[in-house]
Amino acid sequence: MRTIDCDYLVVGSGIAGSMAAMGLAGHGRVLLVTKSALDEANTAYAQGGISCVMGTDDTFDLHVADTLDAGAGLCHEDVVRRIVEAGPACLRKLIDMGVPFTKGEGSACPEGFDLTREGGHTRRRILHAGDITGREVERTLAAHVRATKGLHVCENTLLIDLVTTRFLHDQSGENRVVGAYLLSTETGEIWAVRTGAVILSTGGIGKVYQYTCNPDIATGDGIAAAWRAGAKIRNMEMVQFHPTCLFHPKAKRFLISEAVRGEGAILVTRDGKPFMENYDPRGSLAPRDIVARAIDNEMKKRGDPFCCLDIRHKGEAYLKERFPAIYAKCLEFGIDMARDLIPIVPAAHYLCGGIAADVEGRTTLPGLYAIGECACTGLHGANRLASNSLLEALVCGCTCADALCAQPVPSVAHVTIPDWVYGHAVPTDEAVLVAHNWQELRTCMWDYVGIVRTDKRLRRALRRVRNLREEINEYYFDYLVTADILELRNIADVAELIITSAMARRESRGLHYTLDCPDRLRLAKDTDLVRAPEKEW
Repeated sequence: MRTIDCDYLVVGSGIAGSMAAMGLAGHGRVLLVTKSALDEANTAYAQGGISCVMGTDDTFDLHVADTLDAGAGLCHEDVVRRIVEAGPACLRKLIDMGVPFTKGEGSACPEGFDLTREGGHTRRRILHAGDITGREVERTLAAHVRATKGLHVCENTLLIDLVTTRFLHDQSGENRVVGAYLLSTETGEIWAVRTGAVILSTGGIGKVYQYTCNPDIATGDGIAAAWRAGAKIRNMEMVQFHPTCLFHPKAKRFLISEAVRGEGAILVTRDGKPFMENYDPRGSLAPRDIVARAIDNEMKKRGDPFCCLDIRHKGEAYLKERFPAIYAKCLEFGIDMARDLIPIVPAAHYLCGGIAADVEGRTTLPGLYAIGECACTGLHGANRLASNSLLEALVCGCTCADALCAQPVPSVAHVTIPDWVYGHAVPTDEAVLVAHNWQELRTCMWDYVGIVRTDKRLRRALRRVRNLREEINEYYFDYLVTADILELRNIADVAELIITSAMARRESRGLHYTLDCPDRLRLAKDTDLVRAPEKEW
């Protein structure tokens, strides 16, 4: 087994991981690993843009207030203010790298950038690159990462588990991360990495659910590994369902951006009747949790398989110019945005919980840092304000690198990481078991731990998921490690974390809505989970 030594191991190549890795280059040996191609990350699928105070009619206080309002009393206001106020300077780094943000006439931004508006925002403050902002950001970052000296990249490489001093049975001091085991999906090799700092930027958990607009890589790998290593996990019940995923049998995970509503689209029933005013005075521009529940209720009340977006009044010329990618994709499925209603359904989109971390990425486990969607900093609270995700990833990626560069990296040269133990594991001959458990777990989560929950559904889900985890762990130890079994193991761990957190929150708040406790309590409290130290993996 090959052992790699580095000062910083960054897992994940989205905006958070890429910014951190580039910021650390030159201050030590940096290894950036990503489970797919370098430019294939959750960031690439962000259509809307990056929220940032750039307009002359906007202020930090207004952005903070909008974020706190969406977060339903669970945001950490000091964190919100830090990230919002750091936004412009960090965004300047992307602009200087050459991200082609769209400009427009009559913009309130002194630099001429076109600012759009999305649900929950009281000002136009979303910078975008057409309707493929994430793809443009990721493309630009990937080019700069490849050109950065002192930064080594390993693509098609999965995190298996973190290595801690507790795992090595070293009781001489505090439990801390000293490395990780990685799987190369190209060669099947397992590597050990010895490092003083692991930065997890592994993205979200959308594939835990049957319906999601996330890419296939969103299997909660970093959160599951951090949980198994003993880090604190926070607010996992706060799963955001994007209200408007295109409903079409051939449209796999295609998102109709929040910006479409921001530019005037109205939510209607399949026969064209508006309904959002019955749920919130902000109508179709209400925050995502309210909109998703309203759509879910309309579908169940009417027995319809979908609702619709209506933006026909904006006209073909405008729609082709403002939303070229979305317009073209809809046309592929026979839907003309200028003439037809757009069928939509909610889908799992973003996790507001994750590994408990501060703005610098520090977790409760020394040597472990978490940034981006896999982290829970307190910015989003119980519901993420639209386009605050890329802002958080950008700011925390930069801030994490700055903090690590300002302090010496602990030496782990004395640590010996043992070879991976294969034991009696053999190549799998029961791939059908993986496929079956994958489908059963995701269906269970969608049916019982979705947009609207009950105690009975959660208890039923917990029993099923625990049984599945036992089967999956038995399979994991009996057969050689593959990408499929690693991802299945991770989504099973994450699923139980979501269920356990949901059962612990005896109220309805933000993204967590339960029919058994429909009221919001006055005292907001995070739901924290820490794995019992005696449980070894």
